[in-house]
Amino acid sequence: MKISTALKALAGAAVVMLPLTASAESTFSTGAAALTSTAHVDFQVTIPKILYLRVGTGSAYPTTLSSIGTTDLVTFSPTAAVVGNGTAVVGAGGDLTGGVETAAIISNSGNVTLNATATGALSDGAAGDTIAYSQITTTAAALTGTYTLLPAPVLTNATSANVVLTAPASKVITADAKWTYAYANTTTPPAGTYGGINTNNGRVTYTATMP
Repeated sequence: MKISTALKALAGAAVVMLPLTASAESTFSTGAAALTSTAHVDFQVTIPKILYLRVGTGSAYPTTLSSIGTTDLVTFSPTAAVVGNGTAVVGAGGDLTGGVETAAIISNSGNVTLNATATGALSDGAAGDTIAYSQITTTAAALTGTYTLLPAPVLTNATSANVVLTAPASKVITADAKWTYAYANTTTPPAGTYGGINTNNGRVTYTATMP
């Protein structure tokens, strides 16, 4: 089958446009005296930027950096006898159970800024009552003991203050922690269920950014 002139021209243009990702050469020498021939090879390595954030269920960092679409639910259920008495209530749920979540950041392009955003106070829906996110505390503790401790943003009804991780000279950050959530229990709200699975302002979004 004959190839059209237009197709040949297109193929030739495609070859010309191919990026030159490596270059090598040959040198031929001949003669009776001692001979030397040289050849050169150029190398280039391109490392992409990476930014990995895990809060709760996620991939097995640092060996596996991938997206896992699981959102954990942490719940608090103070008994009637202790509501509002100022004694913190331990949570249930979390990937480490007991209201405890794995938190980790890995990056390779300088400082990282981390914050947490809620869409308002925890609500009980139609009844119109709320519990402020200041009632949910987060305590960071060593997880692996190998990496930098990852501080937790202080939750608010909007966007928290930033936590800034300063990169070392290598520009690579590896930080992790166990984040333990607790209900401060310093107020006595009306009876009801506040928040939930992506409802009634129950979801907090953690965001990490880097240059």
